[in-house]
This record gives sequence, C-alpha cells and structure tokens, in this order.
Amino acid sequence: MATVQYYGTGRRKHSVARVRLVPGEGRIVINNRDINEYFGLETLKLIVKQPLNLTETLGKYDVIVLAHGGGYTGQAGAIRHGISRALLKIDPEYRSSLKRAGFLTRDPRMKERKKYGLKAARRAPQFSKR
Repeated sequence: MATVQYYGTGRRKHSVARVRLVPGEGRIVINNRDINEYFGLETLKLIVKQPLNLTETLGKYDVIVLAHGGGYTGQAGAIRHGISRALLKIDPEYRSSLKRAGFLTRDPRMKERKKYGLKAARRAPQFSKR
C-alpha cells in the first residue's frame, strides 16, 4: 500500500520541523503526540492550521511532524512554514495565496548575540554611583 506523501521542511528561530502530508482525515500529529496534547495554547494550534485553512485542505490531509529545537512558539512557526512548503508540492496554484499571507517566507529574526562587557545582548551591568 504505497500512499502518496508530500514533504516540507520549515524553520523558525532555532526550530526545525520536518512535515509530511499524507491523504487522510485531517489529524495533526507532532512528535507522536496529538496537536491538542502537544500545544497548550489555542493560538499555537491556530498558527499551525493557518495554511490548511487558507487553501481549504483542512480535512483532506493528515499532518505528521517531527519538530525539534527552540520553544513552542518557534516550533509552531516552523510547522506552519513546513506545511506551506508541502502544500506547494501538492498544487503549485497555492503559491500566490500562501505567499500573499506570508507563509512561504522564512522568518529571518534570530536571537541577538551577547556582547562582551555586557550581561546580555544589550543589557549593561548595573550602574552604581557609590
């Protein structure tokens, strides 16, 4: 039984998500756990489902994700990016709507490095007058 699978890799901050879309009834499984179990916040579940809602493919594909690195928000963004890329392989017609929504753009914002003489990227040591 060889089912067709579509792959997409999504990244955001330090998170990497390897996404697989398989024709099915719309289950979303992240790291072998259901989406409701994996993400506590409704906003993160909403972010993950955005590209599927936009292309009206929410109940048509099962989404299987392996996500690692970063935090929950970064992983949700990476999953959204991966799903969008996988949807392009299903139908290149989705490109214009996904691009307009900004789901195909890799978010370039990263953590700023710590500088010497400072406690963090911009946080200076506490100033003491006496």
